[in-house]
Amino acid sequence: MAKQKFYVVWEGHQPGIYTSWDSAKQQVDGFPQAKYKSFASRAEAEKAYKGSFWAYAGKDTKTVKKSLEELERAGVRLDSLAVDAACSGNPGDMEYRGVHTRTGQEVFRVGPLPDGTNNVGEFLALVHGLAWLKQQNRPNIPIYSDSRNAQLWIKAKTCRTKLEHTGQNDPIFEMIDRAEKWLAVNKVTNPILKWQTSEWGEIPADFGRK
Repeated sequence: MAKQKFYVVWEGHQPGIYTSWDSAKQQVDGFPQAKYKSFASRAEAEKAYKGSFWAYAGKDTKTVKKSLEELERAGVRLDSLAVDAACSGNPGDMEYRGVHTRTGQEVFRVGPLPDGTNNVGEFLALVHGLAWLKQQNRPNIPIYSDSRNAQLWIKAKTCRTKLEHTGQNDPIFEMIDRAEKWLAVNKVTNPILKWQTSEWGEIPADFGRK
């Protein structure tokens, strides 16, 4: 069982301390210049929340990465693709990537692109992963994502973002359009699985910026 992590949101939709990344993510997604960070204990999180984000920004909170053996025992399918996105600001500079879960080898990476959001990046990462696996003729290899929103959007075959066009983010909207068209004409056969961050640690494709 993975050690519990605590997430401090200094600036977000509802600042506070959260016990899961999914809950914390809801508070920072779509919030301009959101400020947040993870901690290994509630005491550390409470102390940090009473202080300033800038006292902790950029500092390692000593997140423990689980070994492959531990992940396999926990039920993770290591012969799989893991995808993740990162966004500096939200909207801000967005990027995403996919890595092989067992080896950590990066198989694709896109961005950063201006005026994107984390949710859009997660959606595009999943579609990119599905298309890449189809090209590799691997229709049964699972894809892990830690984003419930992205998985729901894939199921709906629509990117349900409220992101506004700014001119600078035209390339992102072009990618969204291509992704939706791909989903419309391709059958999704690869299992899309939720990465259980609270139990397994950060997803292998994580950019390490939380």
